[in-house]
Formats: sequence, structure tokens, C-alpha cells
Amino acid sequence: METGFLPLSGIRVVEISHMIMGPSCGMFLGFLGAEVIKIEPPAGDKTRYLTGMGRPMFPLFNRGKKSIQLDLKSPEGQDALHKLLETADVFVENFRDASLAGMGADPETLRTRHPQLIMASCKGFLSGPYQDRTALDEVVQMMTGLAYMTGPTGRPLRAGSSVNDIMGGLFAAFSVVAALMERQKTGRGRELRVGLFESCLLLVAQHMVQFELEGKNPPPMPERDFSWPIYDTFTDKNGAQIFVAAVTEGQWATVCNLLGLSQLLDDERLQNRPDQISARSWTIPLVAEKIAQREVGELAQKFEAHGIPFSPILKPSDMYTDPHVMRPGGLTTSQCPDGTSFRAPSLPVEVDRQMLDATGDVPALGQYTNTVLAELGLDAQAIQRASGLTEAL
Repeated sequence: METGFLPLSGIRVVEISHMIMGPSCGMFLGFLGAEVIKIEPPAGDKTRYLTGMGRPMFPLFNRGKKSIQLDLKSPEGQDALHKLLETADVFVENFRDASLAGMGADPETLRTRHPQLIMASCKGFLSGPYQDRTALDEVVQMMTGLAYMTGPTGRPLRAGSSVNDIMGGLFAAFSVVAALMERQKTGRGRELRVGLFESCLLLVAQHMVQFELEGKNPPPMPERDFSWPIYDTFTDKNGAQIFVAAVTEGQWATVCNLLGLSQLLDDERLQNRPDQISARSWTIPLVAEKIAQREVGELAQKFEAHGIPFSPILKPSDMYTDPHVMRPGGLTTSQCPDGTSFRAPSLPVEVDRQMLDATGDVPALGQYTNTVLAELGLDAQAIQRASGLTEAL
């Protein structure tokens, strides 16, 4: 069931980007109703051809877009780009400033030629000493301390997702929406820049501020000081794992009763939370012993019924059989140019109690080149020259 929530309907976005951060920005805007025209070089976005963990990047983050091919190294391609930008509201990119200048799409040129345009630049770093460095999600996780906080001492680990690329794209889309609202009043565009590093910095802000307020560097999360009596991963009798937490006095009592450890409730050494936390060295083994005698499925039913925070330890592939994910609207299906399809999560938003649709098919390379450029007044020969292709599409 569709919500009809398309607040950006009528907004045209031109995107020149690759990998994840820029494409995710365009994807978010497209899911809100914008028309997103993705410009690819004659050979196509290199992300299209990745394998392994890179394989889902192009199809996942470019759903619902219109792919056109332009040779932005040629005068004809650059002329076509500017004709297109005359019709656009937003320009999304994630290239180096020098590369943009070579395309004739640097911010100074765009502000002069298209003062109404909102430019969303997804960069590695914002202005400052690092602005010309090359950034990757993993690089900024190492730089900001996120990797330090994720792995145990001496073993920094990146988070198991491209968290900063996706969040950076979300910040860019959020900023674009704000700039569109402002433009309704002023009629002027804006130059927006979002940094991968700065996005990651916000993720570690809670740990920075702990140091600021307490003067103590927090330990990595696997070695953190616990603030709760139970906040651990356990193994059941079949070797399956489950995370269980008891963060209130009521939850502590409930877990003890459910696991047959009611004697702990009367123990004079465990009558308040600080004492319960201090006693973790000998209480957690007791909890582990009881859970090792049960099954995760049985425990999950009891914990859910009594409001205990818990979760089996699952893999991403398990989400395709998860009943909550598989409820109506939880996943959407997209078609690839080769006829294959894939399911991906909807946006994590409900509008009027309905999931916000996040569907759209993956465009074939250059699928909309003729249509879009012909609308700009280019004939077949001009389209061929602008696209850099040896034959007309």
C-alpha cells in the first residue's frame, strides 16, 4: 500500500557521483519524490562493475534514478550538462574539487551560471587542514576513534557497514530539503558541503564529551565499564547465541525469576544496582550457566512476554526470514537491467502509520540519455557528441 507521500515531486536532481555517499543522497531525495537524473561517463559508473561486498552498491543506492551518459571531458558534454542544470533544482556530487573544475562543474562556475541551483557536495573532509586528503569510510573510522571504540584494545575494527557513507548521504539530503525550503523565500540556491569525516565525528561525540566532562578516555566498547547488572551475550544449549540485558531493578528481578535464580534477589550483597554491577564477576557466570541449559527460542518467548531487552545473534541474511522485516511494507523489490531482482529494506519511516515506500528499479547504463537530452533540444548527432559514444543510442 502506498502512502502517496512524495513531498519533493516536481524537484529535479542532477547527480554526478559514485560509490555510496553521493548516490545515497540522491536515493533519499528520489524516495521523497524527486526526479533524479544520474550522469554516468561513457563507460559507465565504475561502481556498476564491482563484485563481492561491492556488488550491491550500485543497484542498492541507485534505485529509481534515470541514467544518462555524458562525456564531461568534452565541450559538448559540458554544454549538455549546463543545459540540464538550467532545468534542475539540485546538483549532487562527490568528486574532488579539481575533478569538478575539469568538468566545468566547480562551485564558482555553477553559482555564476545557475544561481538558483542547490549544490550538495559529499566530501571526505570539510574545509580545513585535511580538506585535500583522500577519505574512505574505514579511514575516517580510524581517524575519529570509532574503530578504536568498536574493537578491543589493540584491535581497532571498522563498523560492519558503510555507516558514514550512508549517514553522510542522509545529512546531505536533509540539508537539501532545508535549502529547498529556504529557496522558496529567497529564490537563491546554496552551496552545501557534507564531510565523511565530520559525519563520523558526530558518531563518536558521546565518547568525546565523556572525556570532556570526566577527564577520562572511555575504554573500547568490548571493555567498557558496565552500568547494568546484565548486558551480555550468552550461549544456549545448542550453541546459539543470545544477547540479554537487565537495565532496571524490575528487569533484574524478572530475569532472575525466569532463569531460576530467585535466590539472588534475597542476597544481601545484591540489594542495589551498584552492588549488582560490582558483583558481575560471579553473577554473570550464574546467568550463563542457566541460559546454557535452555534454548534461545524458548527464552525469546519468555523475555518478550516480560519486557526484557534481548536479541538472538543473527546475520544480515537472516532478515529475509524475520517476521517483522517480512511484514507488509518492510521490504521492497527492485528489478535490475539484466532481469534479476532483489529485495531491500524500506525507509525506516512511517507516514500516517504506513511504511514509507523505498522502491524503484535500477536503470540500465544510459537508459534515459536520448529522452532527457532530446527534451533539452539536442538532436541525434548532438546527443552522440555529448554522450561520447561512437554510435547514437
